[in-house]
Amino acid sequence: MKAFVALSLMLCLTACLSNDAQKAKQMLKLFHCNGIESSQMQHNSVTQYFEQSLYSSKSKAKAYIEKYENGEEPSEMPLYDAVTQQYDLYKSACQNLGGIPAKESSS
Repeated sequence: MKAFVALSLMLCLTACLSNDAQKAKQMLKLFHCNGIESSQMQHNSVTQYFEQSLYSSKSKAKAYIEKYENGEEPSEMPLYDAVTQQYDLYKSACQNLGGIPAKESSS
């Protein structure tokens, strides 16, 4: 009986963790900034900062997911929350560059 309960708990935990990874991968698909053309943009320290923010936030989100898939905890917070935090930074940088972030689905 104890073995059954332990196995059930492990399966439930695995399902919850893989659901977190799936949600994080779906969120990663939103890391697109539409409506900005780098060649037409005036380049100064502010635009360079936001362009770097676009790159680094997407890179960090990818790295969190890769670490998670390799069995490592990517940060102190759950994977989906960590990726969402990076997406918020990405979306803000996109908007500050005059772009339009990808639309989030309501599901």
